[in-house]
Amino acid sequence: MRFLLISICLLLVSCASYPKKQHFQLDNSVSKSIENPYFSDETKDYVYKASIDVYDKHFGGLLIIKKINEQEHRVVFTTEMGNKLFDFSFFEDDFKVNFILDELNKKILINILKKDFKVLITEKINVTNRFSEADNHIFEIIIYNKKHYYYFNENQLSHVIRTKNGKEKVQFLFSEINNHLADQIDIKHHNIKLDITLQSITQ
Repeated sequence: MRFLLISICLLLVSCASYPKKQHFQLDNSVSKSIENPYFSDETKDYVYKASIDVYDKHFGGLLIIKKINEQEHRVVFTTEMGNKLFDFSFFEDDFKVNFILDELNKKILINILKKDFKVLITEKINVTNRFSEADNHIFEIIIYNKKHYYYFNENQLSHVIRTKNGKEKVQFLFSEINNHLADQIDIKHHNIKLDITLQSITQ
């Protein structure tokens, strides 16, 4: 009986939602949507020195993110010599692979990159729940049917957590923020060997 009770308790803890595990306080104030400002200026080409480590392979070069219009972003990763590694177009409800290097052309990897960059470039986002924790305001967002938690500190987006079954799966960390530009962005996956590091060289 004791073993059964312990097993049930462990199961309940493991199945608890992310907000409960983090001891968030539900905030009932009205917030129907939030905005991510980091790639919202159509007049800018956002250029980053990029490093992508996937399993045992390393790819380095330049990542360019461009807002084409209100409905479209373009994300291009090239070597420093200008050779394309991948080229994606994101629309409001669609995604297109314009080009991808054969070495990266794996359906599962494309799907992961699609989800990661969608988080970076999505601007206006509907909120499903709002929470608070210390000085943070946390907003629960659904992107591609996955729960994401957007952390704002002093009205500035500091990081995003993607979860599954109440557990952290991906961290998006924004730092060295100046005038709506995150000079440093780190994307860290916990369930696969994939890390993306971006350092802005935008003038």
